Amino acid sequence: MKLLIGNRNYSSWSMRPWLVLKHFDIPFEDEVLQLSGEGFRDVLAQRSPTGKVPVLFDGGVVIPETIAIIEYAADLYPERGIWPQDIGLRAQARAAAAEMHSAFQALRSHAPMNLRASHPGKVAIDTVARDLHRLETLWGGLLAASGGPFLFGAFTGADAMFAPVATRIRTYGLPVSDLLGEYVEAIYALPAFQEWRAMALKEPWVVDDDEIDVIQGRVKPGTLA
Repeated sequence: MKLLIGNRNYSSWSMRPWLVLKHFDIPFEDEVLQLSGEGFRDVLAQRSPTGKVPVLFDGGVVIPETIAIIEYAADLYPERGIWPQDIGLRAQARAAAAEMHSAFQALRSHAPMNLRASHPGKVAIDTVARDLHRLETLWGGLLAASGGPFLFGAFTGADAMFAPVATRIRTYGLPVSDLLGEYVEAIYALPAFQEWRAMALKEPWVVDDDEIDVIQGRVKPGTLA
């Protein structure tokens, strides 16, 4: 089984299935495809049926979609607990994952994932206030019901889907309740996340499209090292 991923520092969609495979001890190898630089789109088009990452290859099976990769792993290893065992909780976890997939556009566009950075105060809170309010409702309700430290008690695919959001909260110093702050810390304490982050911090590459100072016009593209 092989997972093609983008730069660990920036590729939130790559992080999600990688965390699932790593945390649940599913054998796989990964390969990083650059998300910037000369000809990078051509390389992606040659390696991925959608021209995007992540993509999972397992024999003749090719899966170019984050949630589908997580579901595939859950089907292959039903005993690992990628989703909650209870049918009702499992439905809630999948609903939360699907909401992450389709919503939170303001956080995605105004606060791109950047694990190397610390940019408190650089995201105008009013631009992401609605998304933060929804997180308080969604995460807060699930954490209160489960008792934490993760959304359904133990780490599941739903937490993998929201892990990049937790990084945005820390990177940009976004205001959240103590309960959500504890959840962010739980994500950062997860061994699989720590392994991903350690590799991300060593990456030398810069993707201007995901750098807030470039996005907001403080520095010119191609000048960050």
